[in-house]
Amino acid sequence: MSEIFDIVDERGMPTGETVSRDEAHEKGIRHRTAHIWVVRKEGDKVQMLLQKRAQNKDSFPGCYDTSSAGHIQAKDEPLESARRELWEELGIAADEKNLDFAGCFGIEYEKVFHGKPFHDNEVAFVFVYSKPVEISELTLQEEEVESVAWFDVDVLQGLLDPRDSRFCVPMEGFLLGKKWCEEHL
Repeated sequence: MSEIFDIVDERGMPTGETVSRDEAHEKGIRHRTAHIWVVRKEGDKVQMLLQKRAQNKDSFPGCYDTSSAGHIQAKDEPLESARRELWEELGIAADEKNLDFAGCFGIEYEKVFHGKPFHDNEVAFVFVYSKPVEISELTLQEEEVESVAWFDVDVLQGLLDPRDSRFCVPMEGFLLGKKWCEEHL
């Protein structure tokens, strides 16, 4: 059974209508996602945790992406979805007060993955989690996440612009996470 999403306006506010995941990605119907950056300060360097997407993902298989991200189900709120995604994908049980809202941005693209057209149209709600995280203590959801790695923010920015094909991190989301780090770490 396909997931059901709220159809949203350009600001990410639900219109009162819903759409299945399959139809949203076939027709490019705008819906919401939650993106979570897991960040830390290591010496004088700021680092972001990236996940390497599982090979079976319907978009960007095997690419490095935001720490954790996922669709916001119909009637759910961005913060509760962010908490759920962190738990499901990485095994991080985040309290609401440990997730800081960093902003929103739009994503729209059309590509072909696994021989099938994929049209994405999202409003992404970005959160930051800065509590200590050890990779060895994470529980990765194998259907979603192949592995994780820490990247220095400055190195990561150079891999995203110009785009290294091993990465699918949305630049706007990265910049929101980076700005949060500059203001808080």
